[in-house]
Amino acid sequence: MWAEACAMIERAEQLHRQFFQPGLAEVPAPNWEPPVDIFATERELTIIAALPGVEPQDIEISVEPDLLRVAGVRRLPAAARGMAVQRLEIPHGRFERRIRLPAARWELEQSALVNGCLLLSLMKQH
Repeated sequence: MWAEACAMIERAEQLHRQFFQPGLAEVPAPNWEPPVDIFATERELTIIAALPGVEPQDIEISVEPDLLRVAGVRRLPAAARGMAVQRLEIPHGRFERRIRLPAARWELEQSALVNGCLLLSLMKQH
């Protein structure tokens, strides 16, 4: 029975590797959301989004009256291309995170990618 279970798991992993090949096709819809930390004062919001392995040119940031949108793509590392996937735990592909903003007019003052995290500073406008 144990050998049967192991064979079934191996077959499932083979099928997964056969049909799931990240990075081969552009997917228009986001398939993951980065985790965020949010800190606030009366006049400022600081948002930190975990984006390990994401290049600055692959990030889009937009501020609407009541919404912050962080979107982009995390690509497979060049060294992994052409290799069989043994384990894939870090999300890849298109991502998007929408964050509701407190009622006010907000402006993006600063953005920086530091140690795999996107740091955003938004200031309340009068």
